Amino acid sequence: MLRVVSLTLVTLIASVAIAAADQVSDDLAICRDRQADMQARAPACDNLLNADRLTGKDKAIALSVRGNALINKRDYVRAIETLSLAIDLDPDYAIALNLRGLAYERTGQDDLAMADYNLALQKRPTYGVPYNNRGVIQLRRGALQSALDDFNLSIKYTPKFLLGWTNRARVRTLMKDFNGAIADFAEAEKLDPAAPQIASNRCITWGMMGKYEQAFADCNGLIERQPKNVYAINNRADVSMMKGDLDTALKDYNTAIQINPNNVRAHSGRGQIYERRKDLPQARADYRAAAYSLTRFDEIDVARARAIAQERLAALTPQAPAGAPNGRRVALVIGNGAYTNVHALPNPSRDSKLIASVLHDVGFQTVISVSDLTRDKFFDALKAFAEEAEKADWAVVYYAGHGFEIGGVNYLVPVDAKLAADRDAETQAVALEQVIAAVGAARKMRLVVLDACRDNPFAPTMQRTLSLKLVDKGFSNIEPGAGFMVVYAAKHGETAMDGDGSANSPFATALAREIKELKVEIRKLFDIVRDDVWAATKHEQQPFTYGSPPGREDFYFVAGK
Repeated sequence: MLRVVSLTLVTLIASVAIAAADQVSDDLAICRDRQADMQARAPACDNLLNADRLTGKDKAIALSVRGNALINKRDYVRAIETLSLAIDLDPDYAIALNLRGLAYERTGQDDLAMADYNLALQKRPTYGVPYNNRGVIQLRRGALQSALDDFNLSIKYTPKFLLGWTNRARVRTLMKDFNGAIADFAEAEKLDPAAPQIASNRCITWGMMGKYEQAFADCNGLIERQPKNVYAINNRADVSMMKGDLDTALKDYNTAIQINPNNVRAHSGRGQIYERRKDLPQARADYRAAAYSLTRFDEIDVARARAIAQERLAALTPQAPAGAPNGRRVALVIGNGAYTNVHALPNPSRDSKLIASVLHDVGFQTVISVSDLTRDKFFDALKAFAEEAEKADWAVVYYAGHGFEIGGVNYLVPVDAKLAADRDAETQAVALEQVIAAVGAARKMRLVVLDACRDNPFAPTMQRTLSLKLVDKGFSNIEPGAGFMVVYAAKHGETAMDGDGSANSPFATALAREIKELKVEIRKLFDIVRDDVWAATKHEQQPFTYGSPPGREDFYFVAGK
C-alpha cells in the first residue's frame, strides 16, 4: 500500500513539473512573439521575470515589454529604470532604446529622448517608429522641414504605421500643403477608418482650408462617439475661432475646461476670446492658467497654445508702480481641516492662522486668510487672489490640509471632496497647477508653500479605475518653471507631521519663526526651515524646495534698513 502511494505521489510531482515546464515554454513563446496581443504578452513576460527564468536577450525582451506596459500606465520613472536594465543586457536592442526615448519624452527630457531615438536608428536604420517619434519632437520645436523628413522616413520603412501618416498630415497642414495632408489622412483611413486622430486632426486641416462644413462634420462625428474627447472639443473650438464664431468657440472651451480644469489649449483659446471682448482680467486669468500649468511635457498643440498665452500675458500684465522697498506683497493662506467625508485635521486651522499672523507682522499689505474651503470656494479664492497678484511684486500661497498625487498630478483636497474613485480627483480636488497659476502674475517673487504631505485619507476605499500610478502618501516632486518656488513640508512620497495636542505642526512652527528673522535671504531661509524640521522631528520629516526666484535679486521677508 505504501509503495502504491509513493508511486502515485511521484507521478503527481512529475505531472506538476511537466505542467510547470509547459507553462514556462508557453510564456516564453508568447513573450518573444512581437505580434502577440499585449494583454497576453505582458503577463507572460512578467511571469518569467518574477520567476527569474530569463537571461540575456530573452530577459531584455521581457523587460522591454514590462517597460512598455509601464509607459501605458504613465509610470515613466519606473519605465526608464526597467528599459535601462534591458539596454544593459542588450545594447543593440533598438526597440528598448525607442521605448526609453518615449518615456524620456513624456517626462519632458527631449534631449535624452532624441539621443535614444538616434541610437535606435543607428542600430536599426530601417526602424520606422523612432523616425516618427523624432519627428514629433522636431514638430514641437517648430522645425517643420526636419519633422517632415522624419515622417517621410517613418512611412517609407513602416508604411502600415498609422501615426506616421497622421503626423505627416499634421506637419503638411502647418506648412499649408493642405492637399498633401488630406491625401495622408486618406491613407491613414485605409489602415484604420475609426482611428480618432484622423477625424480630429483633419478637422483642423479642413478649417484652415476654410471648408468649415467638412471640418465640423469630422469633429462632430468624433465628439458624438467620444463626448469627453478634450482634444477634439478644442479642435472644434479652434475651427469656430477660424470661422469667427466666438460664442460657439467659447462654449467648447468651457466644456473642455469643465472636463479638465488644467487644459492649456482651452485656457489659451478662451483667453483670446476674452481679450477680443475687452474682458482683460478674465483674459489674464486664462492666460496665467495656460502659461503656468505644470504639464510634464507639452504636446505639439499644447506648446503652441502655451506660447501664445505667455506672450499675451506679458503684453497685458500691468507694469510695476513705484512703492515700498520690498514692493507690494500679498498672500493667500488656506487651512482645510473640517473634512466632511474623511477624518478631520485639527492642525490646518491653527497653522494657517499662525502663518497669516506672521505675514501681517512682517508687512504684507494684503493677507487673505480662509479656511475649510469647498471646491467651488477654493476656486473662487484662487481667482480673487490672482487679481491681487497681478498688482503685486510678491505673491505667496500657504496651504495646510490633505494633499496627494494621482497619475503624476498633485492635488489639494477641498473639504467636500468624496473621491470614491481615483478618476474623481480631476472634478472634486484642486490641482496644484491652479495654485501655481494664481501666483503667476506677480512681478518678482512667486511662492507656494504646501504643508500638506499627509496620507491620502481616501486610499482605503478609493476605487482604482485608471491605469495610473497612485501615490497614497504625499505629493510627487514637481519642478516649477523659472521664477517660482514650491516648498513642500515633506519630501516626495513622505508625510508631514501634525503638532502634538494643541501645538502647531513642526513645519509651521519653524516657518513662522524664521520668517520674522532680520535679513535672511529667502533661499537660505527655507534651508534653515528644512534643518529645523529635520531636527525637531528626529530625522523623520525633511522639507524640500523646488525651483527658485529670479537670480539677480535677493528676497527677504524682513529686509531691515
